[in-house]
Amino acid sequence: MMLLLSYKELVLRNIDLVYGGGSIGLMDLVSQPVHNDGRHVIGVIPKTLMSRELTGETVGEVKVVADMHQRKAEMARHSDAFIALPGGYDTLDKLLEVISWAQLDIHDKPVRLLNVDGYYNSLLSFIDKVVEKGFMASSVPMLAKSSYLCQHQLSLSRNSRNMFLVMKELPRS
Repeated sequence: MMLLLSYKELVLRNIDLVYGGGSIGLMDLVSQPVHNDGRHVIGVIPKTLMSRELTGETVGEVKVVADMHQRKAEMARHSDAFIALPGGYDTLDKLLEVISWAQLDIHDKPVRLLNVDGYYNSLLSFIDKVVEKGFMASSVPMLAKSSYLCQHQLSLSRNSRNMFLVMKELPRS
C-alpha cells in the first residue's frame, strides 16, 4: 500500500525516478507505473547483474555500467534526493555511501528513509549510538528523524526533479 502511494506521489509531483535498473521485485513495482504514467525513468545496472536483475522488459532509459561503484556514482549524478526503501545489504551499502558523501560535503542532497513499519528503527538507533559515542557529529546532514513517513520524505523533495530510490529485490519464486 505504502509503495503504491509513493509512486503516485512521484507522478503527481512531476518527479522522475532514478533506480537500480532491474525488472524484478520492488524495482519493477515502482519503475513500471512511474514510467507508464509519463515520468522519466533512469535505471542504472552493472553489466555483471544484467542476467540476474533484468528478467523482463526494461523500463525507460537503461544505463549499463561496469561495476557497482560506477552504478552508485551514476545514480547519484542523476539524482536530486535519495530515499531508501526497506532492503538488504545492497540497499544499506548505497544508503550509507550517500550518507558518507554528505558527511564529506561531496553532496548536500536530502537523504531519507521510507521507514515502513519501523523497518529502519534499529539503524536509526545505531546512528544515535554512533553520535553518542563521539564517532560522528550530530550536525552531520543525513537522516532526519522527521522523515519516518512517506509524505514527509516526499514533501522534503517537492522541488527536486529526480528521485533516487534504493530498493531491495523480492525473492524469486
